[in-house]
Amino acid sequence: MKQQAIKFKHAFTLGLITAIFLGSALIPETKAASGESSQSIQGTVIASGPARTAEVKIKDWEAWANDHAYKLETIQPVDASAGRSKAFQDLSMLKPLLLDKRIVFLGESSHGVAEFSLAKTRLIQFLHEEMGYNVLAFESGLANTSLAYGKSASQSAEQTMKDAIFGVWWSKETLPLFDYIKATQQSDQPLALTGFDMQLQYPLLDGGWIQDKAMAERLADAEQKLSDYSNGTDLKGYKKDKNVIIRVYNDILKDLKSAKTQATLKERYPDNVKLPVLLERSLNERIRFAKEYAEISIRANLGMQTGDYAPFFESMEWRDKTMLDNLMWLATEVYPTEKFIVWGHNDHIRKAHSEVMGTPYPVKLMGELLPDEMKKYSYAIGLYPSSGKTADNTKTVHDVLPLAPGSVESILSAAKTPFTFIDLRYQSRERGNSWMFEPRFAYSWGIIPESLVPRDQYDGLLLIDGVNPPQYLTSKPAAN
Repeated sequence: MKQQAIKFKHAFTLGLITAIFLGSALIPETKAASGESSQSIQGTVIASGPARTAEVKIKDWEAWANDHAYKLETIQPVDASAGRSKAFQDLSMLKPLLLDKRIVFLGESSHGVAEFSLAKTRLIQFLHEEMGYNVLAFESGLANTSLAYGKSASQSAEQTMKDAIFGVWWSKETLPLFDYIKATQQSDQPLALTGFDMQLQYPLLDGGWIQDKAMAERLADAEQKLSDYSNGTDLKGYKKDKNVIIRVYNDILKDLKSAKTQATLKERYPDNVKLPVLLERSLNERIRFAKEYAEISIRANLGMQTGDYAPFFESMEWRDKTMLDNLMWLATEVYPTEKFIVWGHNDHIRKAHSEVMGTPYPVKLMGELLPDEMKKYSYAIGLYPSSGKTADNTKTVHDVLPLAPGSVESILSAAKTPFTFIDLRYQSRERGNSWMFEPRFAYSWGIIPESLVPRDQYDGLLLIDGVNPPQYLTSKPAAN
């Protein structure tokens, strides 16, 4: 988490600097107040009659949004003991949109919004119970989520949450999701939890499945060293220790394949039958991390000190390519017949991230790298707030900036409902919805100005009004 906090701090600063330099590129599009428009044919300017002013265009957009938006009744997850007959009636409009979709991406403009976690949990319940989405892939470590899921039926939901996902989501609002995951383990349709991130996270691996205590201690030591190095700036020291660290992971990988260790995995992690292959993938990923990514991360940290962001961008690209590789492997090799729900930041799930002006990460990220065939059978939903307060990765609270006229958030707010969903994918361009086909203004994290073409980035949008920071649960998690 230390690494995430460092990176967010500098990325946030960079985003504001970028916004200043982009200037008018981030200002909502306007027409001349005179009401006249013109077009050029082979260099000759001809009049084309009265044009709509900015105010008229915005009113048209807002009217269309009000007519076409779906107004959700609630974002509160359904209690395990509550009746389900009409629990998801207001989400039924998603069924035709997702009928042929294998992956539903649930984004969020900020990791620090309580209402996002609540809304996504309710969507996950609906997708699992009524549409057969049986795998939840989290923007968290493949190893951590896999091991935590292996004990999900026998330990508390809070412990599974803290063992599985990054601390930015350890909150009272995320806990109902893990209560739900635990409850489904007793059903004939369990919701499987996995992850696709390659970053190290706490708790680090301690070899809870290894019977040889000396070997388990070697793994724990290697994990700590790899974490410390990749979060620091000691490139010379890392190069000296690199091969020793890699050798440890190779030894652990060999031990994993032994019959004794395979039996131990089944005994200690009974709720995840896929764990042996998931853990093998995770250890191979650690080896690749040690061979390639650790040095990139160290150079990124050094670059932050001098204002050189190129190594940081390289680290983001490496991470997202690896996350995509993991997700595609999970979908094709581990769960080849299951439908997936993916939980991640808007930046990672949107379809053409590198085209977003003002983003702190002007590179191709996971959603953009998704194969075209998989994009065809996926649906990406971006979540945004329209007012309230949000927290960044350091848990510092910020006010959501006031809505700019003609912005994505402002247009959707015309529906005048706390929870507004709108489909972008299955729309043909017309006067009232031209906004989704043109560059529009929106806030990432509620505070970083970006310019994007909504329909190029998302298939649907969910706007939530009056958001709040999460109620964080910060107690130290137990070891695996």
